[in-house]
Amino acid sequence: MSKNIILTGDRPTGKLHLGHYVGSLRERVKIQESNNYDEMYIMIADAQALTDNADNPNKIRENIIEVALDYLSVGLNPDKVTIFIQSQVPELTELTFFYMNLVTVSRLERNPTVKSEIKLRDFNTSIPVGFMTYPISQAADITAFKANIVPVGEDQLPMIEQTREIVRSFNNTYKKEVLVEPKAVLPDNEVCLRLPGTDGKAKMSKSLGNCIYLSDKTEDVKKKVMSMYTDPDHIKIDDPGKIEGNCVFTYLDAFCTDEHFTKYLSEYKNLDELKAHYQKGGLGDVKIKKFLFNVIEEVLNPIRENRKMYENKIEEVYNILEEGCIKAKEKASTTLKEVKEAMRINYFEDKELIKSHIEKYKN
Repeated sequence: MSKNIILTGDRPTGKLHLGHYVGSLRERVKIQESNNYDEMYIMIADAQALTDNADNPNKIRENIIEVALDYLSVGLNPDKVTIFIQSQVPELTELTFFYMNLVTVSRLERNPTVKSEIKLRDFNTSIPVGFMTYPISQAADITAFKANIVPVGEDQLPMIEQTREIVRSFNNTYKKEVLVEPKAVLPDNEVCLRLPGTDGKAKMSKSLGNCIYLSDKTEDVKKKVMSMYTDPDHIKIDDPGKIEGNCVFTYLDAFCTDEHFTKYLSEYKNLDELKAHYQKGGLGDVKIKKFLFNVIEEVLNPIRENRKMYENKIEEVYNILEEGCIKAKEKASTTLKEVKEAMRINYFEDKELIKSHIEKYKN
C-alpha cells in the first residue's frame, strides 16, 4: 500500500506573511490536523535562498529562526511533522548533481517560474548557475523523501511538472522504479492562489514592501490595512465601487466568514451583501477596512501569542530543528542509496562487481 508523504517549504529570506499563510501554511496545519498522511516534511530552503543571496549569507542565517518561529506559531507541531533545514541534509545536494545529467539547459530556460523569477531579480545575462538549476534542486528535495503530495502556490506548478519529468527520466533511464512522481495540491480558495500585496500589486513580496507579516504588531497591521489599495474611482461614499482588483475585498474573500459579520459588522449577513452594497454605492472604504482589520487581527492574535511563547524558548526551537535534520537526513540517505544502486555507482556495496573483478584478474 502506497504512503501519503508530503513535502513543502519556504525560503528563509525574511519573516513569513499573510500570502504564505493563505497560500500554504494554513493548508499545512489543516493537513496536519487531519492525520490523513503518513509522513510530512517541512523544509527551510536555505540552500535555495543562497542561489540569489550568495553575497549576503547572514540574511539567510538570521532568518532561519524567523521562519522556524513562524512555522511553530501558526500551529505546525514537531511531534507530527518534521521541520528541517535544507543545507543540513547533504544528500539533497548529491541527488541534485545526479539529476543535472537528465535535464537540458534549454529545458531549464523554458521553465516559466524560472523566467519570471529571473526577470523579477533583474539578472539579465548574469544568472547564477545555482539559481538557474534550482528546479533540479527542488526535484531532489521532493524525491529524496518520496513525496507524492506537494502543497504549493500556483506559481510553483511548473516546478512540480519539471520534477515529474525528472522522475520519469530517471526511472526510464535506469530501468528501475526508484523515484515517485509528486502531485501538486493548490489551496481550495482560488483567491489564496496568489494573495496580492497591500498596494494592489499582483504578488505579496518582501522586496516590494507590500506585506502584512504574521509577526506584525497590531498597530502595524492597522496602518497597513487602512492604507490598502481599493478602487481609485471610488472617491465619494455614494460612488459605486469596483470589487475586481480591490485589495480589501480580495483579502476578505481569503479570510472572512459569516461569523465575522455577526461579530464585527452585524448589519450585513455575509460578504455577498457587503459587496452588493459597495458596488451599488453608499459604502465607504474606511468602514470595510476597519472590518478587514478586525478579521485579520482575529487570525493573527493566536499566532502572536504562540510566537511570544516560542521566542522565550529559542534553545528548544533549535533542538526541534536539529532533530528534524537528523530525521530528514536518515530518510534522504535511504533514497540516495537506492538511486546509486539504480545508477550502478554503488561500487563498494556491489559484492558481485567486486567478485567478478577478482575472477577477471585472478590469473
